[in-house]
Amino acid sequence: MPRRSLLFRSLLFLGVLTTTVWTTLPVQAQPETLTVAAASSLKDVLRKVLPLFEARHNDINVRVIYGPSQTLRNQIEQGAPVDVFLPSLLEEIEQLEKKGLIIQGTKRAYAGTSLVLITSTALPATIASIHDLWTFPVRRIAIGDPKSSSVGKVAAQFLKYSKLEPSLRAHYVYGEHSRAVLDLVVNGEAEIGIVYRTDAVANQHVRILDTAPADSHTPVRYGVAAVWTAKNISGAGDFMEFLMTRQIQTQFKEHGFDQTARDVGFLETQEVKP
Repeated sequence: MPRRSLLFRSLLFLGVLTTTVWTTLPVQAQPETLTVAAASSLKDVLRKVLPLFEARHNDINVRVIYGPSQTLRNQIEQGAPVDVFLPSLLEEIEQLEKKGLIIQGTKRAYAGTSLVLITSTALPATIASIHDLWTFPVRRIAIGDPKSSSVGKVAAQFLKYSKLEPSLRAHYVYGEHSRAVLDLVVNGEAEIGIVYRTDAVANQHVRILDTAPADSHTPVRYGVAAVWTAKNISGAGDFMEFLMTRQIQTQFKEHGFDQTARDVGFLETQEVKP
């Protein structure tokens, strides 16, 4: 057989073999991204929870955008590419719902907390309770900005309800969100602050002085919903169902959250898995 013919047949065989190898190799699907817009006050607990979710759903990669709840809501209204909204106040979701900007039937509350008065452990204030705010002078009190944060909105409700606003308004120091209020107190820029209990219990540098009466403000319920810009709707459903499992509810409780009654939604009929 001519040498050129042997060379041609060898190359042809090698080409067939290579094609066979490449076409029989399994193709691994890339994980789908699930984009979650979450309140800054959820950062600590989500750092524990999200790896558990990704381990159970290895076809999903979670991307989180943290920020003040009202700011995140405004971004979603303007079309930000988000699948799931996790504000620190269910009211933010209800505002989107009124505009038809959440997927119908996905709204629910999955946890709650309370509003507390805090001081620094290093430089504690001389007051011991909310009642003392009427009699003891306060130089600076840190609260969230009501224009950008849910904790600021709730704190403003409490201060107005308790008739403390007129005497304390001149002493307000604003933080963009609950974590920023904590920092103002820890760094000595304010003697006391008003934050969610979930933020205070996780910080060793602050001490809780008192709890605001439940009827002095809107109930603090953490809500979740899939929003109108969602692309990974299946992943959003898996994530919301995951939040209600016993294991994850325990994680939230360890971070200072309270359980809350379920809202009517598409998850209402889902089984709570152990």
